Amino acid sequence: MIETKLEINDKIGYLLFKKGIIDAATLDKALQSKFNDRNKLRRNLAQILVDDFSYDHDVIFREVAILYAFRELDIDLQTIQPNYLEAIRKMIEGGGEELKDLMLRDRIIPFIYDEQAKDKLIIAATDPTNKNVQKVAFGLNAKKYEVIFIKKKDYDQLIEKIFPPENVFLKNISDELEDFIPAEDREDLDEDELDAEINKSALINLVEGALVEAVRKGASDIHFIPCSGHRTEIYMRIDGTLRLWHVQENTLPEAVIAVVKDRGKGMDRFEREMAQDGFIQRLIDNFVIRFRVSVLPMVGTELKNKFESVVIRILDDRKVIRDLEKLGLTGVAKQKFIKAINQPQGMVILTGPTGCGKSTTLVAALYQVVNPEVNVLTVEDPVEYVIEGARQLKIGYKMNFEQAIRSILRHDPDIVLVGEMRDKETAETAIKLANTGHLTFSTLHTNDAPSAVSRLFKMGIEPFLIAYAINLIVAQRLIRKLCSKCKKRVTDYDEVFLEAAGLNVAEWKKYEIYRAVGCDECGGTGYKGRMAIHEAFYFTREIRHLIVKSGEEVDEELLKVQAKKDGTLNLRESGLEKVKLGMSSLEEVLSSTTDD
Repeated sequence: MIETKLEINDKIGYLLFKKGIIDAATLDKALQSKFNDRNKLRRNLAQILVDDFSYDHDVIFREVAILYAFRELDIDLQTIQPNYLEAIRKMIEGGGEELKDLMLRDRIIPFIYDEQAKDKLIIAATDPTNKNVQKVAFGLNAKKYEVIFIKKKDYDQLIEKIFPPENVFLKNISDELEDFIPAEDREDLDEDELDAEINKSALINLVEGALVEAVRKGASDIHFIPCSGHRTEIYMRIDGTLRLWHVQENTLPEAVIAVVKDRGKGMDRFEREMAQDGFIQRLIDNFVIRFRVSVLPMVGTELKNKFESVVIRILDDRKVIRDLEKLGLTGVAKQKFIKAINQPQGMVILTGPTGCGKSTTLVAALYQVVNPEVNVLTVEDPVEYVIEGARQLKIGYKMNFEQAIRSILRHDPDIVLVGEMRDKETAETAIKLANTGHLTFSTLHTNDAPSAVSRLFKMGIEPFLIAYAINLIVAQRLIRKLCSKCKKRVTDYDEVFLEAAGLNVAEWKKYEIYRAVGCDECGGTGYKGRMAIHEAFYFTREIRHLIVKSGEEVDEELLKVQAKKDGTLNLRESGLEKVKLGMSSLEEVLSSTTDD
């Protein structure tokens, strides 16, 4: 009965319901929204499902394309030649500004003239049923045209190649920068002269331009490093490696750093002898980006200068991973992780150095367990990412990290995230939470998973508490991914290199492995993007027994042996699995991990 009703009301709704993409309740609500839209927005059902119900655009509109027999654009956008992109750009701009705005707004793009029918224009649209496609065809004087479906992510990538986003701040930097030459060296910093340099718009454009460029390049950090001779070097950390972005010559480093402080909040421009923390928030490409600023005094070769180093961490919520499938967990590690975070109580600990993606993994784990039926509290200093459905405590001078941890116990929590176990008091409280019916997440700075047990033991936590409060410890590292455009299969194996790494030469010759080459797409490095590798140390009965039996110290070697028996891969083994899949290189994994 329901199927007949749905088919009459909307064909696409019926199709999506039959395929199990949407349920009957969602469809009823969407149809009601469509009815209410009739005299207003006039959206179709597919648009309503994407806009109001957060369904994936490409999943929904691919079904629309299938239903109405639209072909889908099937092309590798990485291989499109620059002259081809230029031809599309000229076609778009040839229709005039009004038509160009329409195409960009509705995500419609004239793609190519058909090879079989030279006068037939192929027009790609993210919604091939969009009635404005006809306007585009008419505006481009196409005698004949065919509409095909293009995925939203492919459209966005294509438009970014055709019309690269302009950094207006860098565009506005004029020759004024060349004029920032101090009149003479002096023993004392002249604040009036410094103000004069700071107030010149070129420096402001430089700093703001660096923020925009870093976000667009996918950098994780920006470094401002003062140097002697009135120079400031600006680096960006991309795929884990610092790359020089700009050298500001003939300018007082104090002026550049002062502009950074002025552009943010929580920092004093005139304080140059103590560490400071601040933050910046900007709207970049229609998305709010947060920046965490760290300022440290440093010694230069010229002792009369009061130099400071600045590092800006970029917090881009678009990089938040909510899907566990995208974390890179595989095999036994994935099974153990899912099992641990679905326990009603106990602790899950992430370990690794700063910048290894611990927070990303923890946030992804939290999103698997957050729902309106549980009270989720987080204590982080500072808070990096906003987690929907969680109450994130604000740390300030009136409530520090330790006070917040203690207060959590009186706030009726179900699930708790403790940003970092920094000392015995914090660790004890976190362990207590895990031992009293709460699912608890936290981090530690250790090299591998078994050493986290030793760290807690040396903090003064009782062995039986460690053994029975913890569900899982995951050690994590980030390794670079091979550039898909230029990676090359290894044919000439370096047997000496393999043997030195303790690898079986005959076995590795069976695998299809790749090496880094370098091209324009990856900046000549051979790598583009990073992925995580994991060591998942699950607390089995045998592991708990070994910890409880510990005397004056925990025997990490025994724990490692037992973990191996339980199927745990260490970080190097996890990385080598990625090499076998063609995702990274042997050199990258061996340089990022140890053989322990």
